[in-house]
Amino acid sequence: MNIFSLFKKNKNFFSQSGQDQFAYNLIGRNGTYLEIGAHDPIINSNTYKLETKCGWKGLSVEYDKTHTASWANCQERNHKIIWENAFQIDYLDEFSKYGLTPKIDYLSCDIDPPKNTFKILKLLINLKIEFKYISYEHDKYSFGDKYEKLSKDFLFQNGYKVAVDNVYSRNKRYKIYETWFVKNNINYQLIDYSVWKKKFYKNNLFKI
Repeated sequence: MNIFSLFKKNKNFFSQSGQDQFAYNLIGRNGTYLEIGAHDPIINSNTYKLETKCGWKGLSVEYDKTHTASWANCQERNHKIIWENAFQIDYLDEFSKYGLTPKIDYLSCDIDPPKNTFKILKLLINLKIEFKYISYEHDKYSFGDKYEKLSKDFLFQNGYKVAVDNVYSRNKRYKIYETWFVKNNINYQLIDYSVWKKKFYKNNLFKI
């Protein structure tokens, strides 16, 4: 059994850490997303469940065209994916063409290496695009806390706060790789990921 078949067999095992669950709990149904670093349409996808189960609409961006066949064969996913360098896209124009506004519910931000993830985060925020929720990958477990600190300082200055900290992958507590942010005007108190996971994402199961 290959890895794709293994993930397909477990219908609730898509995002690595429940990024989609947090988005759904915060926004509910029919939200909007911008996914920078889409990779596979199902495996480790932060937006698969949101699109296919919760009526969300959005845009995905992926530079690695080795994933094109997987997207073409995934009939469940109908929303647009842009196969371009994330730094060369006119996001506001794409939003306009696709019927989105510069106020997006969820930004999934993950391109390698972490310095590029931070660069694209700054580009999007400086375009005055607003997000209610941002899952930001800094890969602290392998790159140290440099980009974690940079992202926090930058987003604090631009009207965001940390919602969930010390996010780790699956059940690997040593693999802290993300921080989740929300806009300051959202009534949400900081929580450590281990506590959030126990309360809202037990057994890595997405629940509506």
